[in-house]
Amino acid sequence: MAAWRDDDELFALMRQQLFPAVVGDILDTMGFLHQFLSPQIRPLKPDMVVIGRAMPVLESNWFAATDPEGHGELSRQPFGRLFEALDDLKRHEVYLATGCAPEFALWGGLMTTRAVHLKAAGAVLDGYSRDTPEVLELGLPVFSYGGFAQDQGARGKVVDWRVSVELHGVRVSPGDIVFGDLDGVLVIPKAAEEEAIRRALEKASTENRVRAAIERGMSAAEAYKTFGVL
Repeated sequence: MAAWRDDDELFALMRQQLFPAVVGDILDTMGFLHQFLSPQIRPLKPDMVVIGRAMPVLESNWFAATDPEGHGELSRQPFGRLFEALDDLKRHEVYLATGCAPEFALWGGLMTTRAVHLKAAGAVLDGYSRDTPEVLELGLPVFSYGGFAQDQGARGKVVDWRVSVELHGVRVSPGDIVFGDLDGVLVIPKAAEEEAIRRALEKASTENRVRAAIERGMSAAEAYKTFGVL
């Protein structure tokens, strides 16, 4: 039985006792060997931590804000479905966008303001973000390739949201846990989360004992032989 009753308790526990590396190690042992997103996706501020449920957003390159000659509905819709996707964010959710070439910002200050109002957990972008001073002032954890001011209005659109997406070989489905810090962003599949987090809590506790033993003078080889982790 899980040691948490709901996401409030789960995410508080993870924030207090875990970090992405230790959960990633456990996922490796469970056969989930490719769960970290590209290391190019970095927090805008080193101490940012994002923990929440993925709300995947599918982007596409476009080549005009509107195009009356296009046959699809999105051709006549500036930004595509972006506003609907943003407004659909729920508490504890992470806006996770991918699908287009990184040629413009996928996130900005006004989007951050809306996400904060909706009590979202953060944003993870497979591309750039902008309005960095405003985003940092608002305090929402935002992970991206970095700051780049070029707008997506004339260059890209949101095609859909709450659909499974793939980022550099990592499959992300709605409701998967997104856990990120300065060392990277980890995706924890929903079906594996209870076992992975339970085992990660045990591993973190063991690592604390190893750290104490090494501080007392135990060698690395002896520590690994004794505790089985390092």
